[in-house]
Amino acid sequence: MPTAAELKREGIGKYLVVYLCILALAGLQFVIAYQNITASQMFRRMFSVALVEAGVAVLFFMHLWAEKRGFLLFVVIFAVFVLLSMQFGWTDSFRLIHCGGYCS
Repeated sequence: MPTAAELKREGIGKYLVVYLCILALAGLQFVIAYQNITASQMFRRMFSVALVEAGVAVLFFMHLWAEKRGFLLFVVIFAVFVLLSMQFGWTDSFRLIHCGGYCS
């Protein structure tokens, strides 16, 4: 992990470039949004751009690019596991619409 002195020597230039890349990716999402394509094509394109955008943000602004590859793999697997685990609650959401059978 880089020390504070190493980060200070690098300057802000690299982070500005990464920030501008994220802004360009956000602009690309606007371009995709106004294309005349099907919903599934738009979803795939937007999702791909969003994954790249999130990956760049996590790698550079959370300094994961400077970590060991094993730790990076752990973070990715753990994040995917948490996101997939959160999806189990959606199957029960329709029960709440109908008051769980306890409404009069």
